[in-house]
Amino acid sequence: MTQEQTPSVVTHQEIQEFALWEKMRTRRLLYSFQMEITARCNNHCRHCYINLPADDRAAQRQELTLAEISRIAGEAAELGAVRCLITGGEPLLRPDFGDIYLTLKRMGLLVSVFTNATLVRPEHVQLFKQYPPRDIEVTVYGVTQGTYEAISRRPGSFAAFRRGLDLLLDGGVRVRLKTMALRSNLRELPEIDRFCESRTKDYYRYDAKLFLRLDGNPYRNAEIRAERLSLEDVVALDHTNIERSQAMHDHCEELTGLDRAKRDPDHIFACGAGLWSFQLGYDGRYRLCTTLCAPGTTYDLRTGTVRDAFEHLVPRVRALRSQRQEFLERCRRCPIINLCQWCPGNACLETGELDGWVEGFCRVAHARARALGYDGQVPNGK
Repeated sequence: MTQEQTPSVVTHQEIQEFALWEKMRTRRLLYSFQMEITARCNNHCRHCYINLPADDRAAQRQELTLAEISRIAGEAAELGAVRCLITGGEPLLRPDFGDIYLTLKRMGLLVSVFTNATLVRPEHVQLFKQYPPRDIEVTVYGVTQGTYEAISRRPGSFAAFRRGLDLLLDGGVRVRLKTMALRSNLRELPEIDRFCESRTKDYYRYDAKLFLRLDGNPYRNAEIRAERLSLEDVVALDHTNIERSQAMHDHCEELTGLDRAKRDPDHIFACGAGLWSFQLGYDGRYRLCTTLCAPGTTYDLRTGTVRDAFEHLVPRVRALRSQRQEFLERCRRCPIINLCQWCPGNACLETGELDGWVEGFCRVAHARARALGYDGQVPNGK
């Protein structure tokens, strides 16, 4: 065959044109899972929805063993999962972290790790260099000791964070950076932006959405609420970041509209929770997403299988319907719900009900809509 006759092996295609994409559109396939290998953390961050003390022996006893993790991850892989996120708590607290990481890698999974970097040691860097993760994501709470430790509430944690991050970067490990936008670091966000953007070439993000505690701790929930930005600060932050602001403007029509409400007027779940992924709690509980832990929506993988949860629990939970008029009229028919922080998991954490209306979320959505110049009709909001 001449050179002119040689067929092209590599062609340019949009991802939506691949057969696998069409399969995922028409069928429910497991693609990824997140694994909280511990809820314990060496920091004591004011805003965290899950962290427990590093020396909490009761929590440690509830943690999945390496053998249990291996079995569950294997079951997920058999159903098609290709990606896994190791998170916590602080996952590096576990002395068997390396064994867990290698077990997942040897299954052929694309493994990511979320860490605060304070416990990173040279042996971790060597592990990640020899068996590269998809990425390591490190949270930056502040770039000064005062700000960082006001949030972490652990003396010496800022120096440990800088030391761990430098070890990763100097070792050539691919690191992504993020920050949580809090009242405690709001004034330092421009400096945090510059710090992160100077150290990561392809990825940096921030998030102002703070979940309430999964364990419902009222004292800790009060601390989280106290860290939430004001309405004005949330909107200002949206438009301080040029890329984020432009994306919201470019996709305004996609973020607004009543199509979902017309299709499923009383379904509680209009999101993708559970369709292609799941969250594995440190205690072995299967959750459809990070925040969905309401009674009747989880499954004990210590006594059951991923397949049973995926094929039976998920459809049952996603079929739940609402008769709450406040939800149906305010939320389900609202064209700007995608500018909101509302979802069934968050609603339950805030109100105790999967279909509860959350006034604070509603205020944010309306403020964002006004900032985008959206003038469509929306249900009454604050």
